Amino acid sequence: MSGEENGKPPSASTGPKGRILPADSYVSTDPAVPVKLRIAKEGLAALDPLSVPDLMDRTVRDHPDHPAMVFRNAQKHWQTVTYREYRERVHHMAKVFIKLGLEPLHTVAVLAFNSPEWFVSELSAIHAGGIITGVYTTNSAESTQHVLESSRAQIVVVDDAKQMEKILSIRSNLPNLKAVIQTMPPYAPYVKREDGFYRWSELEEMNVDDVEEEYKNRLANIAINQCCCLVYTSGTVGNPKGVMLSHDSLTWDSYSIGKRLHQIRYAEEVLVSFLPLSHVAAQMVDIFLTLQFACTVYFADKDAMKGTLLNTLQEAKPTRMLAVPRVYEKIQEKMLAVGAQSGAAKKLVAGWAKSVTLQHHLNAMEGKPTNSWQYRLVKNFILSKVKDALGLSRCLTLATAAAPMDRETKKYFMSLDMPINEAFGMSESSGAHSLTAPDSYNFDTIGKPLGGCETKIDKPDERGHGEICMRGRHILMGYIGEEAKTREALDDEGWLHSGDVGYVDEAGFIYITGRIKELIITAGGENIPPVHVENLVKNELPFVSNAFLVGDKRKFLTMLITLKTQMNLDTGAPKDELTPETIAALKEFGVEYGKLSEIHAAGPCPKVLKAIQDGIDRANKKAISNAQKIQKFALLTADFSVPGGELGPTLKVKRNVVVANNTDIIEKFYA
Repeated sequence: MSGEENGKPPSASTGPKGRILPADSYVSTDPAVPVKLRIAKEGLAALDPLSVPDLMDRTVRDHPDHPAMVFRNAQKHWQTVTYREYRERVHHMAKVFIKLGLEPLHTVAVLAFNSPEWFVSELSAIHAGGIITGVYTTNSAESTQHVLESSRAQIVVVDDAKQMEKILSIRSNLPNLKAVIQTMPPYAPYVKREDGFYRWSELEEMNVDDVEEEYKNRLANIAINQCCCLVYTSGTVGNPKGVMLSHDSLTWDSYSIGKRLHQIRYAEEVLVSFLPLSHVAAQMVDIFLTLQFACTVYFADKDAMKGTLLNTLQEAKPTRMLAVPRVYEKIQEKMLAVGAQSGAAKKLVAGWAKSVTLQHHLNAMEGKPTNSWQYRLVKNFILSKVKDALGLSRCLTLATAAAPMDRETKKYFMSLDMPINEAFGMSESSGAHSLTAPDSYNFDTIGKPLGGCETKIDKPDERGHGEICMRGRHILMGYIGEEAKTREALDDEGWLHSGDVGYVDEAGFIYITGRIKELIITAGGENIPPVHVENLVKNELPFVSNAFLVGDKRKFLTMLITLKTQMNLDTGAPKDELTPETIAALKEFGVEYGKLSEIHAAGPCPKVLKAIQDGIDRANKKAISNAQKIQKFALLTADFSVPGGELGPTLKVKRNVVVANNTDIIEKFYA
C-alpha cells in the first residue's frame, strides 16, 4: 500500500547539475556506481528528480534575501545569513575543499555541534562532487576512526580543541586524511602551525581562483542517482554501517515530509537546530527540509541540553519543532515540578484546563462532539501563556523521531494543546517513512506512509502482524562496502526490511508492536515486546527513569530498575543526587532521601522497594497474559547514560550492553 498524495511539484532547473547516469540496479555499495530511481507515473513519487545543488539554486532564485541561518556571533549577538549569502559561502568552501585535496566521491566528515559551519560543510562537500558524513561528538577515538576509514574521509571538520585532539590521536592511522579544520576558538595549539591543520576563519579568506574551472567541472559531473551523503547507523552490535543516500533520496524525501506537515508555507517557517546532525532525522529536517521550503534556522548553543534550549526557543519562536522523546520528557518533568510548587487554587485551575483540553482532543479523535466554548476559553486565556513561556506560541507542529514516545507523554502534551506528531523511519529510509498528522491523530499509530512511500507487512501471522517493510525513492542505495549486509536489508524486490514488527489497519495507519531483535522469547515460547511492558511500569512509577525487561530464553520475566537522578551537565553521566520529582515521590512513601546511595545504604530501603513492587503489581494487572507479568526486580546503583554505554547518541537503550553490564544481577534472578 502507498501513501500517495497530490502536491504541486517545485519548479526545478534543468541545468548541468541535474543529470542522471545510466544504471542497472536499484542497489549499490560503491559510491561510484549509480542506481536506478524508483519514479512513479503519478503522485509525489512522480516528481522530477533534483540534485542538491539544483535545490539550493532554486531556493536562492526564489528567496535570495530571506534569512536562512541565524546564529550567535562572537559578541553573543544574533547574526543572520541570507540564502544568497548561504550559497556564496557554500561555493567558496566547496572550492576550498577541492584545493585541500577532496577528490570526487570522497568524503568530508563533520565532528561538531550544530552550527552554520556544519550546514556549509555539508552542502560544500556535495557541491564539490564529494560526500558528506557526520560523526557523533560522543564517539570514542576508536569508533571515530572506523567512520573515517569506512567513509574514505579526506577532510575532517571539528568545532573545538577537544575534538581536534581526538583526531590527532588517530591521524597516523588515517593515511588518506588530507586536512583537519577547526571552526571555533580556542584553537588547539598546533592548528595553523602544522601542515594539514587549519582554522575555518583563515579558509574563508583563501584565494580559490585557481580551482574555479575544476569546480565547474565537478558541478557539471554531479549525478542525481549517485551517493552524496553517508549516515552511520547507531547500531548496538558491531561497527556502525554507512548508509549511502543519493541526491534524489535527500531532495525527494524532504519535500514529501514537508507536504505531510500541517499548512507548511514557503519562506515563513522557523526552526531551531539542536539535535545531533549526525542523525538522519536532524539532517533531513534541519538542512534539507529547510532548504526545500526556504525556512529560517536558528542555532541553539552547545549547552542546549543543559538548559539553554528554552532561551533559544523563547527568542526564535519556532513554527515547527523536532525533538527526540527524551527532550519532551524533560520538559514534562520540569513543568510537573513547577506545578507541584503551585498553590491549591492554581493547581485546581491548571488541572481543569488540561482536563478540558485533553477531552476536547480525545473527542475530536473519536469523531464525537467537542465542548468548544470551554476549550476556546482555556486555549486563549490559560494555555496560551504556557506556550509563550516555552517559546512555542507560533509552533504549528511538534514532532518526535528516533525512538518510540510513551503514550502518557503524548497525552500530557495534548492536554496542553500541543499534540506531538510521531515520525517513523530509519537511516536506511532517509529518515521519515511515515508521520502522524493533525487531521488523523491516534496515540497508538505512527501514521500513514508519506506520499510516494510504499509499505508492506512481510510474513504476516493470523492477526496480520509481521515485519514492516518499506520501498520508494527514499530508500538507501546500500551500505558502503557492505554487500552482504546490504542484501540482508534489501530483498530482490527492493523492499527494505525494518526489523520492526507491526501491522497496518484498514485505514492505512501503521502500528509498531515490537522489534524482531528485541523481542523476548521466553522458555515457554511466548513472544513479548519489552517496550510495552516497560512503559506499563514507568507509567505506574513516574520517578523511575528506566525499567528494563529481562527474560529472553528464561522461565519468567524480571526487571532492572533505575531511579531518576540528576545528570552531570558537562559529561552526561548520572549523578548520585536524586531529581526533585524523585525526592517528592519518596516523601509520599514516608522516606526522605536526597541521594541514590543513601537508598542503597539503607538495605536498599524496604519502603522504596515496596513502592516499586506495588507499582509493578499494578502494571502486572494490566498484562496481556501471565507470561508478561514481572516476577522479580532489582534497583540499580546508577541510571543509564551515554558515557556508561547503556544509551546511544539518540538516547536509545543498548539492550545488549545493559545485559552485559548486569550479568551477575540477572543470573541471581534465575539461580
